[in-house]
Amino acid sequence: MRLPVIQGLIRRRILINFRVDPQIMHRQLPPRLQPKLQAGYAVAGICLIRLEHIRPRRLPALFGMSSENAAHRVAVTWTDDEGTAREGVFIPRRDTNSRVARAAGGRLFPGEHHHASFKVRETETEINLSLRSLDSSVAVEIEGKLSRGLPPRSIFKSLAEASAFFEAGSLGYSVTSEAGRLDGLMLKTEQWRVTPLALHQVYSSYFADEAKFPHGSAKFDHALLMRDIEHEWHSVSDLRL
Repeated sequence: MRLPVIQGLIRRRILINFRVDPQIMHRQLPPRLQPKLQAGYAVAGICLIRLEHIRPRRLPALFGMSSENAAHRVAVTWTDDEGTAREGVFIPRRDTNSRVARAAGGRLFPGEHHHASFKVRETETEINLSLRSLDSSVAVEIEGKLSRGLPPRSIFKSLAEASAFFEAGSLGYSVTSEAGRLDGLMLKTEQWRVTPLALHQVYSSYFADEAKFPHGSAKFDHALLMRDIEHEWHSVSDLRL
């Protein structure tokens, strides 16, 4: 049995976004899912998120837990069983430094998690973050600072356009150990605000893997930062493939 609603604070959320050849991206998606395109490209990336005061709804914040987390994600569309077009994100991998999230993920709440260590140095305007998974499958390193706008070559014409694109991806489906079933989770925020983050160093073992992404098929596009957002996580029905 899963907890119906989890609430807490997004202390920091970084969306690192890549533009990807849509045919290459489509090969890595489960049946029923197609890449959601922006300016002819698939959009994939990594969500690096620090959560605080995470607890069942209505429980005092004092009883909440904190954690550093990472989710590899792809913006996707699909058609549900009623024939309605839907959109959200596909999550092939989740990592966390929380023992509770690893133990309860996929059981009490959606999303199976892998163990990872995180190193974070940040100020109000700069951030340096790295993660390494215990199974050596995932490595991420970023360094950057707040910016006034998106990079000139971004596939998004404006911050507002990028913000709307990712706000629409609040419904996520994660890979599970059960073939043909994806765990569903809906993010609901009290407000949505993003700030451009200029990264002068970006490394992702996932996007650097040329067995998945041949040379030139996945390129860093831009990064966004969110801070201090009250939110809730809602379980939704599994997606059967």
